[in-house]
Amino acid sequence: MSSPGDGSGHAERFTLLRPLLFTIAYEILGSATEADDVLQDSYLRWAEVDLGGVRDTKSYLARLVTRQALNSLRAQVRRREEYVGPWLPEPLLLDDHDASADVVLAESVSMAMLVLLETLSPDERAVFVLREVFGFDYGEIADAVGKPASTVRQVAHRARAHVQARRKRFDSADPGDPDRHARITRQFLSTAASGDVEALLEMLAPDAAWVADGGGKVTASRKPIVGARKVAGAVVGLLRKARGELQVEAVTCNSAPAVVLYLDGQLQGVITVEIVDDKITNFYAMRNPEKLVALGNPRRISRG
Repeated sequence: MSSPGDGSGHAERFTLLRPLLFTIAYEILGSATEADDVLQDSYLRWAEVDLGGVRDTKSYLARLVTRQALNSLRAQVRRREEYVGPWLPEPLLLDDHDASADVVLAESVSMAMLVLLETLSPDERAVFVLREVFGFDYGEIADAVGKPASTVRQVAHRARAHVQARRKRFDSADPGDPDRHARITRQFLSTAASGDVEALLEMLAPDAAWVADGGGKVTASRKPIVGARKVAGAVVGLLRKARGELQVEAVTCNSAPAVVLYLDGQLQGVITVEIVDDKITNFYAMRNPEKLVALGNPRRISRG
């Protein structure tokens, strides 16, 4: 039997489950940087646990990380309410592990879903994530959020109904072909560079939207731009205003096609694209430099 604080087995168990634990924290917080902080704090607490009393490591660590993530999220509510302009989640650059093969996982970390989860209360968000994405039972979730199981069931029902009412593709069995979506994204950027607004309109959904997060630190639209023609004009105008040499790198962020923009070699932002039925429906443009720090660190996500 290992004693508290001797570290025997702690690191091995935690490392094995780290992709899962990171994913839980990221989906609750919408921030890779803050998720890293939660995992660091959680590990320090985990290192003091007597492993002889832990029957289910996965459940134990998931509860521990959820508690820490919830504490962090509750502390940030006021700060997010006072945020300058739209608040978007930190873009998540994935490693070579293809998360798109898991439809539930891919959608759960999509920008569209994370933005939707921002409309839930902290408790609703944690319960929804643990139940709908990771499949934990109500008893486990009750321990994690510090509420009776009966209350958790009610919270889960309320959160599920809220998400279903606002989620365009809740029951979609076809998330789309990632390669085709990447080609559509590249074609859009090429067409935008040419300045052909009419051609861009053919690639956009009628209610396409552009949402940019500058956090008041860099220039960015403080209100969403909605409507295909307005979005097309905004993108063309953005490219025309770029002074210097603009470089574009195609990547995958949040299990969706994205582009990283550099101006004269300096990182300017990342734009994640949402595509439904081969039409671009949303652009999520992250320009806040504080939320781009973790972009150079690819992550592995997991549900198991």
